[in-house]
Amino acid sequence: MNRKRTIILDTETTGINQTSLPHINHRIIEIGAVEIIDRCFTGNNFHVYIQPGRSIESGALKVHGITNKFLLDKPIFKDIADSFLNYIKNSILVIHNASFDVGFINQELEILNKKIKINTFCSIIDTLKMARKLFPGKKNTLDALCTRYKINKSHRNLHSAIVDSYLLGKLYLLMTGGQDSLFSDNTINYKENFKKLKKNIQLKNNTLRILHPTLKENDLHEKYLQYMKDKSTCLWN
Repeated sequence: MNRKRTIILDTETTGINQTSLPHINHRIIEIGAVEIIDRCFTGNNFHVYIQPGRSIESGALKVHGITNKFLLDKPIFKDIADSFLNYIKNSILVIHNASFDVGFINQELEILNKKIKINTFCSIIDTLKMARKLFPGKKNTLDALCTRYKINKSHRNLHSAIVDSYLLGKLYLLMTGGQDSLFSDNTINYKENFKKLKKNIQLKNNTLRILHPTLKENDLHEKYLQYMKDKSTCLWN
């Protein structure tokens, strides 16, 4: 059986913008990836911190809290590149705002003179684009979507590639799960959604089957009602 392998991926960086070579600017400092097969989390995850060879901008530090000191003894991207590429190879990558993460990863590969781009050997799904189609005109950050879909993110004080990948995985399953997210937004059109829900209900000859209680069930019900009436605390009295 061909098992569908999906990798939810996120990165943290030294800053928010990368530039084309040879004027290398910001670099990746964390990669987090979570594996989903047949819509189930497998626990086969990939997580690594990376020494970027440059300092972290103060603005980025406020976002993820990863310090230059913390990264001093971490591997450089070259050391983890092959294991990372083997992990994601031939999978479907799910990324929120994919152009950002893909741009940084491809830049790191270019620095190593690897003649590949991850979007050439992986399929990529951008959940930000999906969210904008589902909720046009609304705020569609990961935080906003987690709130909209009632995903618990109380443990997320700062951005973290591995934590955010797990949250995005739960979000992706809800966004692609049909009825799981049917009534997830307070401003949703309930009449339209009821029509969609109704289409999923198959009724034989357009009628519902009526199940009548047995004589024994009626007798037990009458006895229970009498028992309730005899209770002095019953509201019926």
